[in-house]
Amino acid sequence: MIETIRYAEYEWFLWLNSFHSPLWDTIMFWVTYRFTWIPLYLYIIYYLFKNIRADFVLSILFVLISVGLADRITSGLMKPYFQRFRPCHDPLIQHIVHVVGNCGGQYGFVSSHASNSFALVAALIILFKNYKIDSKLPLFLFFWAIIVSYSRIYVGVHFPTDILVGGLIGFLIPFAIFPIVKLIKQKASIT
Repeated sequence: MIETIRYAEYEWFLWLNSFHSPLWDTIMFWVTYRFTWIPLYLYIIYYLFKNIRADFVLSILFVLISVGLADRITSGLMKPYFQRFRPCHDPLIQHIVHVVGNCGGQYGFVSSHASNSFALVAALIILFKNYKIDSKLPLFLFFWAIIVSYSRIYVGVHFPTDILVGGLIGFLIPFAIFPIVKLIKQKASIT
C-alpha cells in the first residue's frame, strides 16, 4: 500500500514537473528565489504600519514569529526527522527530474517555502480580520503563496505532499499562536 502511494506521488510529481520551457524556467527561478520578494515584504510592513499603527510592533512580531516558527518546524524538525529525499536527490527518479537552479539540501519533507508563505498569508488574514481592514492583499497573497509553492515542484526540489503538508502547517501556526498575542495585548492594556 505504501509503495503504491509512493509511486503515485512520483507520477504526480513527474507530471507536474514535466511542464517546462526556457521562459518558464527563468520565471520560476525568480519566483522561487528567496530575495525576489523583499519588495513585497517591505510593502507589507508599510501597509501594516499605515493601517495598524497602535499595534504595529505587536503585529509585526506576530507575523515574524508565525513565519519563524513555521520555518523552524519544517526545516529544523521535520526535514531531519523524516529524511525524505528531495526529488532531485531521490535515486529512483533524480535522473529524470527537471531541475532549475540548485537542488538544495538532501531532504525535502516538508517545504519551508510553502510553510513560510502560508504562515504569512494566515497571519495577515488574522490581522486584517481582527483590525477590520478591508483589503484584497490577503487574497492576492494567497494566490502568491500557491505560485511560490508550485514553483518548488517546477524547479524539481519538492514533491506535492511536501507542498501540501508544509502549506497546511504554515497556515495553521498563526491561528494557534494568535490567542497568545491577544492575551499579551489584553495584559498590556490592563497595566
